[in-house]
Amino acid sequence: MPEAVIVEAVRTAVGKSRPDGALAGVHPADLLAETYAALVDRTGLDPALIEDVITGCAQQVGEQSGNIGRNAALGAGFPDSVPATTINRQCGSSQQAAAFAAQAVMAWTHDVVVAGGVESMSVVPIGSSRPQSPGKRVEARYPEGLVNQGISAELVAQRWKIDREELDAYSAESHRRAAAAAEAGGFDREIVDVPVDGGVHRQDETVRAGTTAEKLGGLKPSFRTDEMAARFPDIDWRVTPGNSSPLTDGASAVLIMSDVRAKQLGLVPRARFHAFSVVGDDPLMMLTGPIPATRRLLERTGLDLADIDAYEVNEAFASVPLAWQREFGADPARLNPRGGAIALGHALGSSGTRLLVTLLHHLEDTGGRWGLQTMCEAGGMANGTIIERLDR
Repeated sequence: MPEAVIVEAVRTAVGKSRPDGALAGVHPADLLAETYAALVDRTGLDPALIEDVITGCAQQVGEQSGNIGRNAALGAGFPDSVPATTINRQCGSSQQAAAFAAQAVMAWTHDVVVAGGVESMSVVPIGSSRPQSPGKRVEARYPEGLVNQGISAELVAQRWKIDREELDAYSAESHRRAAAAAEAGGFDREIVDVPVDGGVHRQDETVRAGTTAEKLGGLKPSFRTDEMAARFPDIDWRVTPGNSSPLTDGASAVLIMSDVRAKQLGLVPRARFHAFSVVGDDPLMMLTGPIPATRRLLERTGLDLADIDAYEVNEAFASVPLAWQREFGADPARLNPRGGAIALGHALGSSGTRLLVTLLHHLEDTGGRWGLQTMCEAGGMANGTIIERLDR
């Protein structure tokens, strides 16, 4: 079996969602095309060698419909002969895209695959693709009704006894770590320039270096309604805009190929895919999937969490990584060491490969070997991935 390796990994800097975000006026296909073109430019790869382009996008409506992955590939200048598909596993869409790409390489069906993701939450507002009903069978199975992710974040905080102060302290630390990484140049190599009106965008807009837990403590809960308060009378209502990920625009991409093909092309593998998992979990709690996804990874590999040098657990809400950390007794210093989505944003379809891009660069900069990535997904699912950094 060939090994699936990462040769290049890039992302755009995060843009705030409308009205004043730097990327708000950029078409999402163009945004993604910038990352796809960068993979070719940075490696010198002949794009005709790409056998598939797999794109994650969570809200495939409006400007993100019509197979946005194909439009981005064409926009990047790839030959007409390069196919592309767009997939949807909600927030984990591009993490799944990378898994599908790596699995195709490992199965010997492809040698060179691009995987990436995009979401312009300015152009396609969150909830644009939400159906009015999940169907009569689902409604019959869950007669009290499912809830939005904000309520699920409250339920997670309640179950793991995570209080408001802990949520806010964690969120302030996310901003501190992201700001420190940016100041030290930790994001420089992974970010690609995006032309915008008035210049070039290459700095994450949502990182707030001066954020403190005390400031966050003054924000009001976001998801309490009279209906939800009556349904869940035990909730303390502690989830706010400050301990949740902001709405953002962004794209990210990785170039994946077999180790044999990389050697033939004179390209240096930077990491290899070691293990994958994907799980379903309680759709009411919804955000707990990273826990069984991580367990499955560890069981399959025989690794212990103490063997892992860094864990990227997507910060859709602060309660998600904190519950995960509590469940595994994980080292907080290794959890989202460069900050997470609370600081860097959660551009839904892009987040999976964005986490992978940042994880790889962190391992390279620190000399770490193993990296674990997992993220919760709408409907009660989660993906997990373990990569191994390779000496260059």
